[in-house]
Amino acid sequence: MTDTHETYADRLLTFTLPQRHVRGRMVRLDSVLSTILSAHDYPTPIRDLLAEALVLAALSGGLLKDDGSQVTIQAQTDSGIVELLACDYRGGELRGYVQFDPERVAQLGADVSLETLFGKGFLAVTFDLATNDQRYQGIVPLEGNSITAAFENYFGQSEQVPTLIRVSVDTSTDQPVASGILLQHLADGEEGRERLHVRMDHPEWEHVAIIGDTIRPEELIDGTLSLEALLWRLFHEEEEIRVTPGPYLSRGCRCTTVHFENVLARFPSEERAAMRNDDGIIMVDCAFCSRLFPIQD
Repeated sequence: MTDTHETYADRLLTFTLPQRHVRGRMVRLDSVLSTILSAHDYPTPIRDLLAEALVLAALSGGLLKDDGSQVTIQAQTDSGIVELLACDYRGGELRGYVQFDPERVAQLGADVSLETLFGKGFLAVTFDLATNDQRYQGIVPLEGNSITAAFENYFGQSEQVPTLIRVSVDTSTDQPVASGILLQHLADGEEGRERLHVRMDHPEWEHVAIIGDTIRPEELIDGTLSLEALLWRLFHEEEEIRVTPGPYLSRGCRCTTVHFENVLARFPSEERAAMRNDDGIIMVDCAFCSRLFPIQD
């Protein structure tokens, strides 16, 4: 593995281990995470949750091959502290927000487990593919000790792809950071070939998963350690590691006045009339970036 420009933050790193038939993605969110989190005054448990989900969106978005394709992650419950978590990735652009009960969050003690936040919620992962306008969605229970564990279950249950995901988050400082690695086994060949005879207990996969699981949380968020260097620490004994830097990442809220005008145009005139304030303006609040858009209907 040779590198002339190493990857530290706010850019995806894609790689394959050809002899093991494994593909992977790594990411570390830095400035883009600060930008997204700054849109709302989230308490610490919610900041941590959204940071973790944004890493998952970036890692899974890195699996998309076509421009214009999008992955959307939604975690929802009827009675949990967190009512809705939504984030998506498209073309290097990330966005996300969390809707939650502030009073119940303020009462949280040391227990901020997934079950505490979501109760009996579910995780929906949707892939919208640009080339054929097809949509694929999988829904799994929000079970396990983190949203990462639930996301890992999604790939095992819905996609039937052996997958290991590890995420580390630190939002306790003025410069929050979140990072993760995704490993997947393509049983009958490397990336780009059809998957045949998928086995969750394949010896190749077991070997890679054991090594991948040794990564330490502090390594993932260490801003002085490039992703290439971290990858080499893990898999330096492999015969070959093929590395390809992916797209740079940015906050990509797609809200515009024109967009909201087009959305509102789909509503009947009587419903739009009910939305107007005393000045005849419809105020649209974008949950992703926390901006108000005055729309003259």
